[in-house]
Amino acid sequence: MKINGNEIKPGNVIMHQDTLWVAVKAEAVKPGKGGAFAQVELKNLLDGRKLNERFRAADKVERVRLEQKDHTFLFDSGETLTFMDAETYEQIELNKDFVGEDRARYLQDGMTIVVEFHEDRPIGLSLPQHVSLEITETEPVIKGQTAANSFKPAILENGVRTAVPPFIAQGERIVVATEDGSYVKRAD
Repeated sequence: MKINGNEIKPGNVIMHQDTLWVAVKAEAVKPGKGGAFAQVELKNLLDGRKLNERFRAADKVERVRLEQKDHTFLFDSGETLTFMDAETYEQIELNKDFVGEDRARYLQDGMTIVVEFHEDRPIGLSLPQHVSLEITETEPVIKGQTAANSFKPAILENGVRTAVPPFIAQGERIVVATEDGSYVKRAD
C-alpha cells in the first residue's frame, strides 16, 4: 500500500532503498520557505542501522504490513531459541542475537510471544509487557521501613538485577516489566 511521505507515523514499517525500515520518530516540519516535509528517523529491521530521512508530501512510500503470529517458547539450546507456531505446530529456531540477550532472559517455558513475519521471514518479536519472576536474592525485610519511594536491590531467578520496595522478601514472586526489568507489583 502506497502512502504519502508526510503520512509516516512512528511504528510504521516501510520499504525504502529496497529494504525494510521501521519509523522510530516522525516529525512534521514547516519551514518558512519551501514546502512542508516529514523528518523521519528510521531503523533497519534486518541489520539495525539507523537513518534520518526527509519525506515530502509528494513522495510515495510503500507501507508494509507484517504478518503477526502467536508462538509458544519451547526451549533455549544455547545460541538458538525454539518457538512453536500456536496454530500449525511448526517449530522455528531464532538466534539469541535476533531476540536480544536482555530480552531472551525473560522467556519462560510455555510463554506466548508474537513473531512478526515479512514474506515468511521472521523480522521481529514482541514479548508480553509483564512477567512473573521469583526473587532469589535481596536484603531482609526491615520492620517499620515503609517509605513509599525507597527501594532495595534484588536479583531475580533469571539473573536480572532490579529494585524492589523494602517489604518484598526473598522467595516472593513479583511482576516485572520486560522492557526494562522494573518492579510493577507483587504477583498474585
